[in-house]
Amino acid sequence: MYRSHNCGELNASHINQEVTLAGWVQKSRNKGFLIWVDLRDRYGITQLIFDEVRTQKEVIEKAATLGREFVIQVKGTVIERESKNPGMATGDIEILVNELTILNAALTPPFSIEDETDGGEDIRMKYRYLDIRRNPVKNSLLFRHTVAMEVRNYLSAQGFIEVETPVLIKSTPEGARDFVVPSRMNEGQFYALPQSPQTFKQLLMVGGMDKYFQIVKCFRDEDLRADRQPEFTQIDCEMAFVEQEDIIGVFEGLASHLLKKVKGIDTGAFPRMTYDEAMKKYGNDKPDIRFGMEFGELNEAAQHKDFAVFNTSELVVGIAVPGAATYTRKEIDGLIDWVKRPQVGASGMVYAKYEADGSIKSSVDKFYDQADLQKWAEITGAKPGDLILVLSGDAHKTRTRLSALRMELATRLGLRDPEVFAPLWVVDFPLLEWDEDSERFHAMHHPFTSPKPEDMPLLETNPGAVRANAYDLVLNGNEIGGGSIRIHDKATQSLMFKYLGFTEEQAKAQFGFLMDAFQFGAPPHGGLAFGFDRLVAILGGQETIRDFIAFPKNNSGRDVMIDAPSAIDNTQLDELHIRLK
Repeated sequence: MYRSHNCGELNASHINQEVTLAGWVQKSRNKGFLIWVDLRDRYGITQLIFDEVRTQKEVIEKAATLGREFVIQVKGTVIERESKNPGMATGDIEILVNELTILNAALTPPFSIEDETDGGEDIRMKYRYLDIRRNPVKNSLLFRHTVAMEVRNYLSAQGFIEVETPVLIKSTPEGARDFVVPSRMNEGQFYALPQSPQTFKQLLMVGGMDKYFQIVKCFRDEDLRADRQPEFTQIDCEMAFVEQEDIIGVFEGLASHLLKKVKGIDTGAFPRMTYDEAMKKYGNDKPDIRFGMEFGELNEAAQHKDFAVFNTSELVVGIAVPGAATYTRKEIDGLIDWVKRPQVGASGMVYAKYEADGSIKSSVDKFYDQADLQKWAEITGAKPGDLILVLSGDAHKTRTRLSALRMELATRLGLRDPEVFAPLWVVDFPLLEWDEDSERFHAMHHPFTSPKPEDMPLLETNPGAVRANAYDLVLNGNEIGGGSIRIHDKATQSLMFKYLGFTEEQAKAQFGFLMDAFQFGAPPHGGLAFGFDRLVAILGGQETIRDFIAFPKNNSGRDVMIDAPSAIDNTQLDELHIRLK
């Protein structure tokens, strides 16, 4: 055998035992008459000692040739360490080596295999297999495994069964762009890689599976924004004979289970908020409620004065930044410059300092007296010592800009503690949203989402006002899960396709298989999908998902380690009946 123990388990109870270890050389120190080697594997580090008095000469000579990341096997005796290291699990002992085998020599790594490495992101992605040896990445992958096992344990205990669904499926026009795969056996035709197993999980409900889940890889060919991956993992779930409250109950239970098992946190019942309330209070549909700074709408208090900027705005809205009345003019100008960046797009910003003595000094004192500014403070919830920041303009754009500012300020003020968890359900989303480019409605979630039954009459008269039977689970300002009650009858699904601009022929061509299935007794059903990569990163206290994925792509969608995507030769193209332009 290559090893009797791993490098993280030996302690004082093993002293005088003969052991065999194998692993990588973390580092070595050669004093001539003594050589120490730190031997590393997935489980930890054990110190080896080669002593010219107690170790054979040829073994010491071989030890002197060891370089970083050499793969070795040693046999020896566990002895008490003279200089103990309480920071290591194996810090009380070392191995007096009597036999050394070099299993594989190694080139010098292009960066140090240490927690704090000297390697930049690009070089570490090129040599990802080396980066995985570092504790931060290794521990992130181990953490991901722990979360996955807890997900499976919880859902299995709830009666869910894990079913795999196809990866080669039919392309559909809705949503993001599909990755497509040419079919050699079906000339001129293509598969698509699934953006989600949406239709298949609905068909499993038609098939009577009742409770389905799958930790599944999904694919989306879109321009990558920060911290997105073209292939990502979902916890995909569906249930039959359920209403919205049933779904929320089960998956609030899953999130609570994970927080308890993985983080040791009891959260209690999750608060709920409608989509309209979230947009009004926080300017987005996935608010971070770990901190305040709720929006205060100031139209009544700020308009009808002589300040034309506010008078001509659809919305005037502000937030109170706690303790920021002490900001200097330079710091405030920096915030104004921040909101005027193209990424945010504001044309300017008004501020008011609520001084400790109760007076308020603003950048628009020419137009507003103390009574007016006190109303601003009341509406925004400002207290003495706070700074009121106000944006105005188009309602939707202004809320979006103030939301971005709120998050930036929270980051600067240290209000986004990664060890604090604030879950929230957002419900009552619009069913449809208008797209100016195509001049038609699109499904806010997907075409199979059921409308609220009481809103069905509005489909004919005011489609934009129809609410969806949909719900999102938000954690610390991130949407970690979303789902809906599905349409389960052909008539309603046909009506939905009509309002989404599908002709009857298009709907039949794209989704005929699902419409046909509904005619054979489809049960009421609904589900939810968690973004597993994001969920793991948040539970792990990180903002980025990349270190929780073994082999991620870069921001251009490339795997620089294996150099993919890449060209294929003409023989393969000919077999696929493809000619490149």
